[in-house]
Amino acid sequence: MYSVEVKNLTKKYKNKTAVDSISFTVKSRELFALLGVNGAGKTTTIRMLSCLSAPTDGFAAVNGHNCIKNSDDVKKEISISPQETSVAENLTVRENLRFIAEVYGFSKEKIKLRTDKMINLFNMHDIADSRAKTLSGGWKRKLSIAMALISEPKVLFLDEPTLGLDVLARRELWTAIESLKGKITIILTTHYMEEAEKLSDTIAVMVGGKIAAMGTLAELEKISGQTGLENAFVAIAERSADK
Repeated sequence: MYSVEVKNLTKKYKNKTAVDSISFTVKSRELFALLGVNGAGKTTTIRMLSCLSAPTDGFAAVNGHNCIKNSDDVKKEISISPQETSVAENLTVRENLRFIAEVYGFSKEKIKLRTDKMINLFNMHDIADSRAKTLSGGWKRKLSIAMALISEPKVLFLDEPTLGLDVLARRELWTAIESLKGKITIILTTHYMEEAEKLSDTIAVMVGGKIAAMGTLAELEKISGQTGLENAFVAIAERSADK
């Protein structure tokens, strides 16, 4: 079964086409990466799939639910951790998690269970009662993802999850994301080659709003005739720019 189905998905803004008739599928429990430089159309794609922005044309469905016609059903299946770290600065880590669980209407017992589970999953025991405003950027990103997971989504969108983090914080977050693989479907956007190479099952290379190539790392290397994702990406991007 496919968790995500996209066909000829397009988004236009006045004089600009941000996403240009892209098509792809994502298998259930797969980690699928949209890789590209800033402005490639990655975030716009995520916004359409998560029903935050209506497409200009094309089709998109999440777990069989049409993203336009059945957006309420889609929203019950998904969660998103956006580029901008969305945490309440004056609440503690535990309070942030509890607040989101309360928003979803969980029982008191489930609120505690889900909060404790997220604290354990992201090893946040030592900072659980610290205010979010005192946390490092890496811890804030972990908290943001934990908040997105507390609703037990079937599909999780991670939009540039390690943007602006230092090397150590980035690798710690990779470990947390890896622990989710095979449990839920994850759609990841990134412009970090090493991140896509480390985490992804399938990689789609976006260039100028289009998908220039898609496949496993080995398949992209074969398509490009290059070794390593960075070299493959550069070759694919340059080839696309010449068309």
